[in-house]
Amino acid sequence: MATLINQSRPLHSNDKSLKIIAKSLFKELKENGYDCRQIVSLSTELIGLVTTDLKSTEPNIVAHG
Repeated sequence: MATLINQSRPLHSNDKSLKIIAKSLFKELKENGYDCRQIVSLSTELIGLVTTDLKSTEPNIVAHG
């Protein structure tokens, strides 16, 4: 999958890009019939994937609980 964010841009520019991507994704999901519960479920899955990735690449960032 292609990288959605150009990592050479300043951080504040990435923040703005992420907000635009999130709004676009949310709008697209709603237009395609996904309800808020399903969007929250997708978000939870994404957070789980990020957490797993952080644990495997930088074990000191994520607290083990």
